[in-house]
Amino acid sequence: MVYTFYELCWFFLIYSFAGWCAGVVANAVRNRKFVNTGFMNMPFCLSYGVCAVLCCIFLPELRHRIFFLFIGGALLAAFVSIMTGLILEHIFHRKWWDYSKNRFQYEGYFGIWHLLIFGAAIVVMMKFANPLILQILKQIPHFIGRIILIIAYILMGIDFLGSVIAILQLKIKLRRIMQLNENMQKVSENFGNAITVRIQKRMMRAYPNIKTENIKESVRKNTKKEKTVFAEGCCFFKIFWLFLIGAFIGDLVETLFCRYSMGRWMSRSSVVYGPFSIVWGLGCAMFTALLYKYKEKSDRYIFMLGTVLGGAYEYACSIFTELVFGTVFWDYSKLPFNLGGRINLLFCFFWGIAAVVWLKIIYPRLSNLIEKIPIKTGNILTWILILFMIFNAGMSTLALNRYNQRQQGSLQKTPQMTAVAEDSRTDLEKFLDKHFPDKRMEQIYPNAKTVVDGKPVSQKDMKEKRKSS
Repeated sequence: MVYTFYELCWFFLIYSFAGWCAGVVANAVRNRKFVNTGFMNMPFCLSYGVCAVLCCIFLPELRHRIFFLFIGGALLAAFVSIMTGLILEHIFHRKWWDYSKNRFQYEGYFGIWHLLIFGAAIVVMMKFANPLILQILKQIPHFIGRIILIIAYILMGIDFLGSVIAILQLKIKLRRIMQLNENMQKVSENFGNAITVRIQKRMMRAYPNIKTENIKESVRKNTKKEKTVFAEGCCFFKIFWLFLIGAFIGDLVETLFCRYSMGRWMSRSSVVYGPFSIVWGLGCAMFTALLYKYKEKSDRYIFMLGTVLGGAYEYACSIFTELVFGTVFWDYSKLPFNLGGRINLLFCFFWGIAAVVWLKIIYPRLSNLIEKIPIKTGNILTWILILFMIFNAGMSTLALNRYNQRQQGSLQKTPQMTAVAEDSRTDLEKFLDKHFPDKRMEQIYPNAKTVVDGKPVSQKDMKEKRKSS
């Protein structure tokens, strides 16, 4: 972790404010008037802060490789834009911004110019702004800095909660307007207090798409209909089943590939129970969710998108697993055209090929099979499998963290210290040591490398270090 939690909190605060300022300036230039484009009353736009923190977590290794830093920043910004838009739409059933009239845009969430601007801004942030902010933070006593952060985040939390309540009240009022055929101008007359009224009026100015002109259509679309097909369309249940099937198929493919290329059978599972590769499962779910509407596009188009998205996804997974588990599950540093050993060009092309095969061949067949499941059986079975995978992922996380503790502790402790540590174990640690010993963990994760002093160390090297110590 390059930055501390304290520094990340400051980055979130500063870049949320900077993003709000940028949005206000852009609207002032475009509309020639002040419009508060943030979700809250305070001058903060949280999506910019989230994007900045994600860049500080996932992109510090690319600080000296400008091109990849630019690409990574643009992709992270696109991801945050999509997720923010989807969450807001799911809650309020309306688009809060829409760039669908622009050329080279994706579902109205962002356009090519937004990606270029965000990519350049993130390069400036990582190369120049962050070091400058860190120098300024060093001049502030740590105790005072923490007090400032606590006060700021308390105020932001209160403001955020008030904004959510106001918007939810606005949503309810709009439904009543549809039922009573009232005009939009009368909405504010029945609100309970001046603060809520002001927030709602500002929201209407900042996001003109939240209007009554399409309320009837929105209500009609959201009217519940009796289901006749299980997991119809690209819904949550369908995505989960594709994740599960993709995780199983991915584990099977990688196992066969290792048998063919290395001449031996090797576990490629990501979890301690069952042959499931979470990376492949999430990849299938991601490709389906993001590229579903483009499944009729040409193979070349899907291949290019799959190559870029797959490479970015694998890079993010590599950093995430290293930060969370302290373990590196794959290392491509010995392969040509690699980026920090986390991805390489050849496997990025594999992602592109997999995207084409998945959307054109596998997905249509799997979708039809899933929809043939009886509705009642499918609903019950889906929730059982969801709970199983949550338990499986949680147990795998605990087992991996305990395995990593054992590996690092064995290098630092003498036999006497080890005996004392054995007696001071908690019940959970005893359970993990008994059911997930080193031998079993090394069978499940044969290529896992424990991170020691910031460098990945293979299981073979760990054993040699333990012998020498």
